[in-house]
Amino acid sequence: MPDDLTPIRRQYLQLKQKYPDAILFFRLGDFYETFDEDAHLVHRELELTLTSRPVAKGERVPMAGVPHHAAENYIGRLIAKGYRVAICEQVGTQAVKGLFPREVVRIVTPGTVIEPGMVPEARNNYLAAVLVHDTQAGLAYADITTGEFATTQLDAASLSQELARLQPAEVVVVESKEPGGELRLPDLGGRSFAVTPWPGWRFDHGNARQALLAHFRVATLAGFGCDQLPLAVRAAGALLQYLESAQPGSLAQLTQLHTYSPAEYMLLDPATRRNLELTETIRNPRGAQGSLLGVLDATVTPMGARLLRQRVNQPLLDLTHLEARLDRVEAFVRDTPLRAETAARLKGLPDLERLTNRVVGGTAGPRELVAMRRALEALPGLIDVLARGAAGSLGPVIRALDPLVDVAGLLAQAVADEPPAAVDKPGAIRPGFSEELDGVVAASRGAREWIAGLEARERERTGIRSLRVGYNKVFGYYIEVSHAQSERVPDDYIRKQTLTNGERYVTPDLKEYETLVLNAEEQLVEIERRIFREVCAQVAAQSSRLLNVARALAALDVYAALATAAVRNHYVRPVLTQDDVLDVRGGRHPVVELALQGVRFVPNDVHFDGRSRGGEGDARPAGAGSGERIHILTGPNMSGKSTFLRQVALIVLMAQIGSYVPAEAATIGLVDRIFTRIGAQDDIAAGQSTFMVEMVETAYILAHSSPGSLIVLDEVGRGTSTYDGIAIARALVEYLHNNPRLNCRTLFATHYHELIELEQLLPRCRNYNVAVAEEEGHVVFLHRVVPGGADRSYGIHVAQLAGLPKAVINRATEVLVELEASHRAGGAVPADSAEMSAQLPLFDLEPHPVVKALQVLEVDEMSPLEALTKLYELRKMAK
Repeated sequence: MPDDLTPIRRQYLQLKQKYPDAILFFRLGDFYETFDEDAHLVHRELELTLTSRPVAKGERVPMAGVPHHAAENYIGRLIAKGYRVAICEQVGTQAVKGLFPREVVRIVTPGTVIEPGMVPEARNNYLAAVLVHDTQAGLAYADITTGEFATTQLDAASLSQELARLQPAEVVVVESKEPGGELRLPDLGGRSFAVTPWPGWRFDHGNARQALLAHFRVATLAGFGCDQLPLAVRAAGALLQYLESAQPGSLAQLTQLHTYSPAEYMLLDPATRRNLELTETIRNPRGAQGSLLGVLDATVTPMGARLLRQRVNQPLLDLTHLEARLDRVEAFVRDTPLRAETAARLKGLPDLERLTNRVVGGTAGPRELVAMRRALEALPGLIDVLARGAAGSLGPVIRALDPLVDVAGLLAQAVADEPPAAVDKPGAIRPGFSEELDGVVAASRGAREWIAGLEARERERTGIRSLRVGYNKVFGYYIEVSHAQSERVPDDYIRKQTLTNGERYVTPDLKEYETLVLNAEEQLVEIERRIFREVCAQVAAQSSRLLNVARALAALDVYAALATAAVRNHYVRPVLTQDDVLDVRGGRHPVVELALQGVRFVPNDVHFDGRSRGGEGDARPAGAGSGERIHILTGPNMSGKSTFLRQVALIVLMAQIGSYVPAEAATIGLVDRIFTRIGAQDDIAAGQSTFMVEMVETAYILAHSSPGSLIVLDEVGRGTSTYDGIAIARALVEYLHNNPRLNCRTLFATHYHELIELEQLLPRCRNYNVAVAEEEGHVVFLHRVVPGGADRSYGIHVAQLAGLPKAVINRATEVLVELEASHRAGGAVPADSAEMSAQLPLFDLEPHPVVKALQVLEVDEMSPLEALTKLYELRKMAK
């Protein structure tokens, strides 16, 4: 470091060296300044003016700054872009060799933001830590604004599902020094998060375990349920150490560690979440409008909005818990006055969950305590409403609504109704709460009153009518007398300042009262700050009670919101069962039906036969002898096939979050997983074409589905040549039907009409199509799903609707007629129409299906059950 650097430059470089990966906001007076590369970065990202500052003889460096009172907005914009910001403040009031000491007091990262204006109200702001070892992974996550802290150990293949559910703002991973050794986190459907490398030793089991033991002040982790889950411990401990480094004040909020298993919930991979548009749409990955959440979210509190989002992202598999949720929704559905009054009393309530955590973390201000008091004062009235009208199903939630009379009383007595935003000005503490504070206020008021009356008293005492009392910032209070009246000045006057026309004096009494007045505000601020901290400490001691109430309010808000959506949109309560039946009558797409303004949505049925689970001792292949397990859905483009596929999946998912469903009636066997393969996606960065992505997703489905899964496939095989596509599609259907590990409920939409022959070959496969009506050459889409297969795609008709030139439409019609005529006559296909020849039926040009099946049969690799199943199918095919 050069010798001629200015002291402030030297101080800056020393601090920047400690935080090279963060943008250093360096406090200088009323501004936070950035220098060097940081200045260029914020100039580019925030569009700030770039200036310069001399740092040595003949040397200047780039500089860009923001006012300290507006820094939150600028920091928030940087955090949203994934940057880290180190905030450097002046510490102490004594300069050392003319330079005030400065320290980095906090590192703001996307996952450690706590300012209300920088975190979204309706969603959690998660910080996650992950590590992968062999086939297992450890995952921990926390939201320091709500105090949520959880960890799990899971299959590495399931890590992407959990990250897709959480949508964390930041993920801490093991730092790798080897090229290419970094953990490549999965694509989460267009959403990205900041990835922060963290030294590997922080993830060591010993360090991580000790960090958890020390934080929770326990001797064992057995009580948290993770003692025998080493990867879960390592992830949670690393996350805790990261918070201690970046945001140490947040550790007080993490009072519990929840260990969970993903097996308790329906797993949803990122592709399924994207295709079903659960909480955001493909076109707008930052907004809920147009998503399932946008339809269901009638919540009126931030706490309720966050809880509903969590439930949509994490459907349950526990029938008892789901029935309890549905009972509570039904209580509000049946009692309209109760639902309306509950929503009215919840509406406008402050975010008690985040307010409590700000108090615990020491970042709450006086106005936030007023907001907390307002929330607590609303509790008795809400409890009375629920007690008068609620059914017994709401009992557990009502019992959790502790009125917290003691905390509300403390806040009412201690905090003024309209306090300043911070305790750096007097007025936060209510008069009458502290005798000490009231004494200082009274003394200050008395001193001001004494000084205000001094001029009249001194004129009376001295007889000097021109005498006046004034105040000067430099000299303080004074008594001014003109030179002409100087002989009448009393002996107790002490000369303070000589003017051209007179003299200024003070008296011992005036000096004493001046001290009281000038020091009163500083005293008031100091006393109020101490009292405020004491009040916050008393409130923080009741944080567990406050958080329990906050979560009960959130649950009530969710139940009332789901009931509102059910009544408003004419939903019904689903019948849930452990059998894997799926029987929906008059089902509708919850999002599409609301988007159809003035047009009636055409409802449709779906039916899969169920079989009781847990039938040990049954030697038959899973589902053997049962009815429909695979639906092959054909029909033209734009007829509603994709809408139908998605609506079935969404109805199942809604039932398993504890919601009513858009149908006339629904009996749903619990689904362990929903898989979807819909739409064309590529991954150019990974070198994967659209077809490769399609095949990778399909392979994942086949590897991870079970008899309890619901599979939704749309146009699998369309990304390659038609013969290849048909071959893949048929093999896929056969595999789903015949493999004893699968036999899951499957909806398979396709344009390959050749697949409808499978209904004659596979006993649990059924054909359905989306009906159309033809009138005078025009096609009308009826949007009704009916039994049977379609024999045409009506692709030329759809092309006409899309606006292709008439000449193209006419020529395509001619070519199609030629191809169909050529096929009927058994003739060759014109060479210039080779691509379109792929639309001809494939199976008529191949050997008998039994011969083909026998040719490719891998007898040595078949289990006895598979062999029996295959023999049964071959016999039916031969007939």
